[in-house]
Amino acid sequence: MMKLVAPLDAFGRGDLAMAGGKGANLGELVRSGFPVPGGFVVTTNAYDQVAQGHSGQAYFEQVELPGELREAILEAYAALGAGPVAVRSSATAEDLPGAAFAGQQDTYLNVVGEEALLDAVRRCWGSLWTDRAVAYRAKLSIDDSEVSIAVVVQSMVEAEMAGVMFTANPVSGDRGQLVIDASSGLGEAVVSGLVTPDHYVVDAEGQVEFTPGRREVVIRGAAGGGVTREKGTGAERLPDAVVGDLAVLGRRVAGHFGRPQDIEWAYAGGRVHLLQARPMTALPPPPVGSLNPLRRRLAAVLMEYLPVRPYPIDITTWIPHGPAGLMGKVTGAFGLRRGFEGFLSEEDGVVYAFIPPRPHPTVGVLAAPFRILAKARRYDPARWTEDPRFVAYLAAVRRLKERDLAAMPWPELVRVPRQALALVAPVADLRIDYLPGTGLALLRLLVAVKLLRRGKLFGDLMSGAVTRTTEANRALERLAQLARRTGALDADPPPAEFRAAFEEFLAEYGHRETLSPILVTPPTWSDDPETVLGLIRVLAAEPPPRKEGDDALDRLLAHPLLRSPRRRARMRRWVAAARAGIAFREDSHFSFTMPQPILRRSLVELGRRLRDEGVLDEPEDVFHLRLEELEAIRDPAEARLRDLVRARAAKREELAGVRLIDPAAVFPSLATGDALVAGSPASGGIATGPVKVIRGPAEFGKLDGGDVLVCPYTNPSWTPLFQQAAAVVVDSGGAASHAAIVAREYGIPAVMGTGTGTSVLEDGRLVTVNGDTGTVTEAA
Repeated sequence: MMKLVAPLDAFGRGDLAMAGGKGANLGELVRSGFPVPGGFVVTTNAYDQVAQGHSGQAYFEQVELPGELREAILEAYAALGAGPVAVRSSATAEDLPGAAFAGQQDTYLNVVGEEALLDAVRRCWGSLWTDRAVAYRAKLSIDDSEVSIAVVVQSMVEAEMAGVMFTANPVSGDRGQLVIDASSGLGEAVVSGLVTPDHYVVDAEGQVEFTPGRREVVIRGAAGGGVTREKGTGAERLPDAVVGDLAVLGRRVAGHFGRPQDIEWAYAGGRVHLLQARPMTALPPPPVGSLNPLRRRLAAVLMEYLPVRPYPIDITTWIPHGPAGLMGKVTGAFGLRRGFEGFLSEEDGVVYAFIPPRPHPTVGVLAAPFRILAKARRYDPARWTEDPRFVAYLAAVRRLKERDLAAMPWPELVRVPRQALALVAPVADLRIDYLPGTGLALLRLLVAVKLLRRGKLFGDLMSGAVTRTTEANRALERLAQLARRTGALDADPPPAEFRAAFEEFLAEYGHRETLSPILVTPPTWSDDPETVLGLIRVLAAEPPPRKEGDDALDRLLAHPLLRSPRRRARMRRWVAAARAGIAFREDSHFSFTMPQPILRRSLVELGRRLRDEGVLDEPEDVFHLRLEELEAIRDPAEARLRDLVRARAAKREELAGVRLIDPAAVFPSLATGDALVAGSPASGGIATGPVKVIRGPAEFGKLDGGDVLVCPYTNPSWTPLFQQAAAVVVDSGGAASHAAIVAREYGIPAVMGTGTGTSVLEDGRLVTVNGDTGTVTEAA
């Protein structure tokens, strides 16, 4: 028989479809012996019986209840004592990980009498269709037809004090701390934010840190039903024993559900009552604690590669096989393990936290110096493009790129991602073989210029290296000149000459990343040509200054100890070898990312076909899946992944404002004096200009010549902006990061790893950047 009304203890966490999120969780608590006020649930079966396909708030607030349902509700109310009750909505999509729905449906307190109860039930049903509830579901891509609602009715607890308890610190993410907010009267004053509550932080040892509240208002039950608000008085405080009881209960509830909980509670008659429990949402990751210098340096590198939260498809494809996986293989080859693996943790199938790696040296480290020397002698970075492995790699990439993905049957198409990933293995071997020569050439030159007391020239000497990035920048400059000459940026469509040159540029450089080299989900330049047009607009607005000649090398060769032709020739060879090493590092990365757009296009094509079969709403929703989940699909028409994708999308939306790691753990606050922000000195010099915060490629066009570029991260795609900026200030990264290297090449000051630059500095503020001290101050 279809159950319309049933006591709370008839439900458990598996009964979401009948009792809704709140009812299922409360029933689970009752069954497990927790102190929950008695009550019953008007099930979703009752709602469906009344709804009969209707929707809309007004319909439910006026609808008459069928006699059988009315009788069942009033019978359960009588069994509860027919006294004051709390009536709470319990939608099937609420109180879930990733979709708390807090405050989206209605609650009615101190409901007295049969007619008032029936009216409150109807209003709870209607609250499923308020504008705010409909908009919230739309934000989480939850279809209205897929939700229903139950109603929880519980005996009213006339609380002396009440509030909310978090079983983990909602600000720091510390799982060892439990946070209690409390105030006089009913907890509604705390939940709705009407008061500044008493604040208790209880640590794992039971020590309590107390901050008194202000009790601006107290809500209490009125004699005939409903609630009253009155001005708060006194300084009542929870007894220490009650704080201890709450902490014990909170940790038991969290342990029972297996995750941190957000719990509403009330204290009355010397007892604590639990009124509601749901998973905490938007909870930051636990603090990582103190990092040693090596972990901090690795974290700084990886944070620059993680400007956005990776998707499940990222962590099962390009992260383990792309540049991060490559560096793991390189360091592993020389005896250092776990340097670039396992740095992301997941929760509910979604990347939740960045955990700085813990590198582990092996016995191979002892042999590393000998391997480095042997490889440096055998493999010359200046000739790496002649290596047969590289030639074969380019041919394999070209063959896979030329295949028609749209024409492939599903079994063939679903194999393409693995084929794209398999292409990159040879590049890892190339880096292992040629990086030793690069490192030794750089070290040799650095020692030489230091001994000659010309160490400050080292960065300028390296800026003379010709790389694929410098070639791309020059090509962009030529496009900008063409755009100025033809008026292409103001024409629709652009002139044919510009279109042809633009397409040629994308064919050569379009595989460059827009956001991160270790993620496959962000678009490439070819996928998002507006990013490239934004760069062209910046360069076309004000042509960048061009450096003439090789001034750094000329200044070095002018040293008195280099007057001998033999010594001058030797120094030229050393500089050329170091520059070849720089070019290898840059150009091997350029080549290494060539399979990435092939991988991305194959994934989007798989997503398109799943969308066409109604499995996904959009092709890009495929990013919420893991590669092995895609590979398990034999026929897209039979795939059953819609609910999984939506759950992960909801979890990702929940975490939208949550950082993967507290930047202060990687970039500790520095003593700044009068500085607005401070970080690591990365490129010397002093420059003054207005701040321009650029958060991503979509904002490239905002930068004007002479602006101080302030950004959360950089990668090679940002390089053309450095030609226009007066200075660069970056939240992440260090002296060896891409932004720092490019800033030194362009001779502009750079401050890296500020942690807070984009949040403290605002557009238009006139600041002075000191790249020698790593500070940004108000301009005098």
